[in-house]
Amino acid sequence: MTSFVLIPGAGGAAWYWHRVLPELRARGHEAVAVDLPAADPAAGLAEYTDTVVAAVGDRTDVVLVAQSMGGLTAPLVARRVPTRMVVMLNAMTPRPGESGGEWWEVTGQAAAVEECARKGGWGTDDFLELLFHDVPAPVRAEAMAGDAPDQSDTPFAAPWPGPDPVFAPGLPVRFLQGRDDRFFPLEFQRRLARDRLGVELDEMPGGHLVALSRPVELADRLVAYLT
Repeated sequence: MTSFVLIPGAGGAAWYWHRVLPELRARGHEAVAVDLPAADPAAGLAEYTDTVVAAVGDRTDVVLVAQSMGGLTAPLVARRVPTRMVVMLNAMTPRPGESGGEWWEVTGQAAAVEECARKGGWGTDDFLELLFHDVPAPVRAEAMAGDAPDQSDTPFAAPWPGPDPVFAPGLPVRFLQGRDDRFFPLEFQRRLARDRLGVELDEMPGGHLVALSRPVELADRLVAYLT
């Protein structure tokens, strides 16, 4: 049985995956969502990696799925556990020696967001709207009502500690991107996937938080990667 190990983005909440978990299980697979120590200022990427490795345990047929900031952690985990595949989902793609804090300016993320907004006709002042614009209202309300931890800056401070290349040669890596993502726009991500991973991204409908907005479609895409 394949085990999908689901790594959240900033805030580190396993809750992010709560709509995808039953979909993957209904398709006959194991699904594990990981809570990361996001609020702990002493926890950096090493501690995030240890947390995911502990969640994997003794599983041997593992697909790592990394949402957004989780892209900084997934390659480090993949070096330590029996990994069948990694799926980078609307993810930050690291570069060895570059910190997560430097990533934003080096990649030109802010300019990409502004250009995408100009073409799409929306503003960039409402951060929540950039992230939640396509999330159903009840799910959005549940997210706003929750007690999500503030994300510590610690994982963004130090240079990314992994080797070059980011993923071990021969490890299957897929990059799945929501074509309606306003925070990490599609063409911005297409360029990074090519330049940093040497892969072509796959598109699906949905914004940055596709696990909340399109859980059925996301589960279908993840399972399809197995074949």
